Amino acid sequence: MKRSKLLGIYAQPQGWLKITLALLPFILVILAYLVASDIRLTENPSDKLLPSFHSMLDAFERVAFTPDRRTGDYLLWQDTLSSLTRLGLGLALATLCALFLGLNMGVFPGLASSTVPFMTMLAMIPPLAVLPILFISFGVGESGKVALIFLGTFPLMARDVYMAVRRIPAEQITKALTLGASELAVTYKVVLPQIMPRLLSSLRLSLGAAWLFLIAAEAVAATDGLGYRIFLVRRYLSMDLIIPYVIWITLLGFLLDYCIRAIIKYRYSWYKSE
Repeated sequence: MKRSKLLGIYAQPQGWLKITLALLPFILVILAYLVASDIRLTENPSDKLLPSFHSMLDAFERVAFTPDRRTGDYLLWQDTLSSLTRLGLGLALATLCALFLGLNMGVFPGLASSTVPFMTMLAMIPPLAVLPILFISFGVGESGKVALIFLGTFPLMARDVYMAVRRIPAEQITKALTLGASELAVTYKVVLPQIMPRLLSSLRLSLGAAWLFLIAAEAVAATDGLGYRIFLVRRYLSMDLIIPYVIWITLLGFLLDYCIRAIIKYRYSWYKSE
């Protein structure tokens, strides 16, 4: 019985057990890293592949709290600001366009007939494959990076919104039209509020892809940013800096995901129950 409460189909861990189970994988990964790092550094103290926690903390402190000698900037915070600005612009444009197009495709069948096949094809294009085209078209400045994030997230989000609209019972639209509502009123006062939490969920699911496209764009052509810094120091095998940067990117991604989940839970508490 005790085993089924922990591992069975109907298991519902509570309290400290739930926290322990959540922390266990992280603890195991850290322990495995410590053991592997200690073995490698014992054999070769100058090994760079698995640096010690102390060396990673020193590298993190150097980029986070020590001004750069050349520019006077705090590199970590400057890179973070640049990356989050690009990520925010790309995702904001993708979300707005996906909401407008997906909503109208779902409500108006005529529009859907002319755009759904094209959006399906667009979603199949690997964004990284057209990265050179984007840089040639938009330049290697901020526009090209934002365009890559937009192209990589917009089609999938638009299709997700479209399918969410199609799942709304047709009776709701029929009743609203029968009561005298215009088509625009039905679209933006009846349908829109119901798909907003799905739009935010789609944004959550797109965060991982958006980070991937951001890092790739910054690695190819940038003078700052988290991806730029990682690929800059890799030529020196600076794992003591690369690993903290990767952890920092992961933490930023988790915080963004948490904020979106909190908005959904606070503003659309009914959505989870559905």
